[in-house]
Formats: sequence, C-alpha cells, structure tokens
Amino acid sequence: MKHITILTPCYNEAENVEELHTQIQQAMTRCPAYTYDHIYIDNSSTDGTVEILRRLAAQDATIRVILNTRNFGHIRSPYHGLLQGEGDAVICMASDLQDPPALIPQFIQRWEEGYKVVLGVKSSSQETPLFYFLRTAYYRILHSLSDVDLIEHFTGFGLYDRSVIQTLRQIRDPYPYFRGLIAELGYKKA
Repeated sequence: MKHITILTPCYNEAENVEELHTQIQQAMTRCPAYTYDHIYIDNSSTDGTVEILRRLAAQDATIRVILNTRNFGHIRSPYHGLLQGEGDAVICMASDLQDPPALIPQFIQRWEEGYKVVLGVKSSSQETPLFYFLRTAYYRILHSLSDVDLIEHFTGFGLYDRSVIQTLRQIRDPYPYFRGLIAELGYKKA
C-alpha cells in the first residue's frame, strides 16, 4: 500500500487548522488504497495554533507536529518540512484553506498516471485585480529573462514524488527558491 505525506506549514492559523484537518480527513477517505500521515510545521505561532496542533496530534496518530523555535520564514520552514516527508509522495498545502484539500484525490490520480510533480496553479485570486495583474506581469518578465520555464501562479501547492524529495535533499541551498527549483529540475509535471 502506498503512503502519502501531507505537509502543512503554519503561522498563526488557529482559526483554520481544525477545519483543514477535517477537510484532509474527508479527502483521504476518498483514497482508501493509500495510507497517510500529516506533518504540520509551525513557524513559531503566537495565536494558539501550537496548542490546537498538540491536541489534534494527541487525538490522531496520523499527525506529526514540528515546532520551530522561531519564525524561519515562508520559504525555509515549508522547505524543511517538505524534506521531512517519508511518503511515496508528499503533498504540500497552505494552512489558510486557499489550497483546497478536495484536490488531493485528483493530485494522487495524476501522480499514478506517471507525473512526478502535480501542481496546483491559481487561475484566479482573491487579491485585487491590479495586484493579480502585477503578479502575472512579474512572472512574464521572469520568464523572458530565464532559460527555465517558470510556472505562473504556482505557490508550492502540489504533490511531489519521493524521487523529487530525494533530489531536493541533495541540494544544499540554505535559502532555496523552491518554485524555481521545481521548474528547473525537469521532472514530468501536470
């Protein structure tokens, strides 16, 4: 039986983590052929998130919690958490519910079709139209300057095969540009 690790970086998400946990449980019931564990990596929250995570972990053996001693930022903390995944694949998703857990079965299906990386890309956003336009322009400028085919509106939400995680473990970059790494590594993507 294949095993999936779900990774959720957190910072002051006391209002979201319980609902996220419920939604992930529901999504995984639609994937009965897989076992899973869920890693929460907390970036030194101050709003009660840690207490909720500890309670959830005490109630559910699938949950593991990594508590950072300080805020290591929105890049290094999730990257470290990703490298802790032990599953045949790791799914990374934000704790603010902007990355829908309901997509987990679709990600797993695409992975089973042979894709080593299955990405969630935002086709729209709750941000202002001007900010979304500026973000799109930013990606296009980066694309024109780079020899790597960067992925527009990709935030890290996705499924990564164990082989991708093993490759990432070999890269010794203390502050990796994760989105660029995923594009540059060249694995088959959906």
